[in-house]
Amino acid sequence: EVQLVESGGGLVQPGGSLRLSCAASGFSFSSYNIRWVRQAPGKGLEWVASITPVGGSTTYADSVKGRFAISRDNTKNTLYLQMNRLKPEDTAVYYCERSAGGRGQGTQVTVSS
Repeated sequence: EVQLVESGGGLVQPGGSLRLSCAASGFSFSSYNIRWVRQAPGKGLEWVASITPVGGSTTYADSVKGRFAISRDNTKNTLYLQMNRLKPEDTAVYYCERSAGGRGQGTQVTVSS
């Protein structure tokens, strides 16, 4: 069974930083593209960033480019999202997704003073 468990969310002030983690199990983690998506209150899912299986290539939404960094540790079956210079519009539930299907339960990120 594919399992993805996000953690690391919380309340942070504008300009602050957070690091999200996603622990994967039930599949060959190192074989798949993995991505972060988010859902802001009252809005649909928005793609944030993606990373290739061995981490050699990353892509980002324009809204987070230069502020967020996606990475992975295939020895730990874990995906990360380093979020810097956070803005109120980054407030959302953040999910990790496997390219072939499967999404975690999400972790809430709230950016507010």
